[in-house]
Amino acid sequence: MANHFSALKRARQTIKRTAQNRSNASRFRTELRKFRQALEAGDATQAKALFSNTCSMIDKAVKQGVIHKNTAARYKSRLNVRLVATAKK
Repeated sequence: MANHFSALKRARQTIKRTAQNRSNASRFRTELRKFRQALEAGDATQAKALFSNTCSMIDKAVKQGVIHKNTAARYKSRLNVRLVATAKK
């Protein structure tokens, strides 16, 4: 256990930041899951509506440091390809 005041503060900050990071990552994964489920169901209209929310959440994840910007670009590109394929069916 930390004994110095600075170490105690650091421990408190770490707990808060860890909780925030987990929350951000969880929200990110939830949005991806919702979009993927809409694609699996073949519901093109709902998937199209969720695509903008998902892209927004991906961009927020980059800003918050959850994922790298190149990873985000790859996610958005692949999701868009799947959206277009679902719309053609």
